[in-house]
Amino acid sequence: MTTFAVSEEKNRWLRKRMEELNIFEKDIEEKFVRSSGHGGQNINKTSTCVYLRHIPTGIEVKCMKDRSQSINRFLARRELIKKIEIATGISGEDSKVEKIRKQKAKRKNRAAIKYTNKGREIPAL
Repeated sequence: MTTFAVSEEKNRWLRKRMEELNIFEKDIEEKFVRSSGHGGQNINKTSTCVYLRHIPTGIEVKCMKDRSQSINRFLARRELIKKIEIATGISGEDSKVEKIRKQKAKRKNRAAIKYTNKGREIPAL
């Protein structure tokens, strides 16, 4: 597997995660297209946008977040991993719905503590 213009730790994480999900480089179709947005003449001359298609699942990802093609290749693979996890139901992280549910519960607990003076002494007047 090729290395990208990110830290070695992130490259190791990507390799490990792809192995865990049985995603192989031979199963990924990769194309480079011209990006849009800021960058002026450089954007018009170089193909920094990365298009990935995972052939077995048919999941497609297009990434043009950075001006660097190498960084976009890493980001596109990371996004592809997330989409495959969601599609297969295998997720090391919580889903968005679960994440929002946890945030709301945390806010509710904080508000209860704040407004009911749990664990606090009320000063005598």
